[in-house]
Amino acid sequence: MAGVSPATVSRALRGHKAVSPDTRGRVQRVAAELGYVPSAYAAALARGRSNTIGLVAPWVSRWFFATVIEGVQEVVAEAGFDLMLYPIGANSELQTAELAALGLHKRVDGVIGLALPYELRRASVMRQLPVVTVGTSSPGVAGVQVDDHEVGYLATRHLIELGHRRIAFLGLDPADVYGFKVADDRCEGYTRALRQAGIEVDTGLILVTGFHIEAGEQAFAELLIRCDYETSRLPTAIVAVSDEVAFGVMHAARQWGVRVPADLSIVGVDDHDFARLFDLTTVAQPVIDQGRIAARLVLEIIAGGTHRDVTRLAPGLIVRGSTRPPQLQTPG
Repeated sequence: MAGVSPATVSRALRGHKAVSPDTRGRVQRVAAELGYVPSAYAAALARGRSNTIGLVAPWVSRWFFATVIEGVQEVVAEAGFDLMLYPIGANSELQTAELAALGLHKRVDGVIGLALPYELRRASVMRQLPVVTVGTSSPGVAGVQVDDHEVGYLATRHLIELGHRRIAFLGLDPADVYGFKVADDRCEGYTRALRQAGIEVDTGLILVTGFHIEAGEQAFAELLIRCDYETSRLPTAIVAVSDEVAFGVMHAARQWGVRVPADLSIVGVDDHDFARLFDLTTVAQPVIDQGRIAARLVLEIIAGGTHRDVTRLAPGLIVRGSTRPPQLQTPG
């Protein structure tokens, strides 16, 4: 309709200097009449790119994962890239072959691996692309993580400074067989703070929970069992591995008439969107920033940059109303 070749149309729509102003204007008018726009996907393929970033994660609906993804999407979209999500579940034994079968290296220009199981981090398909990890790390691979040792340490030190001595840690990760180190690292920070204060570590106060709300409820029930259902024998404080676990503990405690913080102080981790509503003291980690930083890193690597280090972000304690000094126990 413009009376020129497809190549001239391409140059005109890209504003190439080789096309005269009259021809460029004519092509642009005809394109507007037809509602024609160039295909960004086709243009990317012509350059040997897909202009797509893949994000591989065990889950995409849980709060932490959804918030990281929000940060990734913000940066990726601003750079003109698309984001393709691959929720693969936590079981690496079943998923490594499936990930390879996806032909990921043919579909995306780079990958962000969010809390990937160890075997998936080592999968051959992950070595064929620029990769940045979030929440986990592998030697020689760029990554973004909060300092989880410091997370556990800050939470426990806060309770110790309030005067607590019987402090539980809820909890270790049942999925640590897949190489998830977050819970272990937070527990190590917890034990470091106790030992630094001269408090003996009581392994009976360290429970396996995972990270979700129901696990917090179950962990509180387990503490009650270990105390023969005598609430006066409960620890005076709890470090929860996540805010969601803390929410579950708070709900279960209320069912048993255990008052937070009068009878039980609780510290969570994350600064979840609901933490303020629960008046929960928490160790905040910059979750959305982890997604933003990871996206910037993978885009830089795609552009030819070299990044092999892990960026560790500092957490920060936010004191709210779920912690206070322990009340004096009345003898007898």
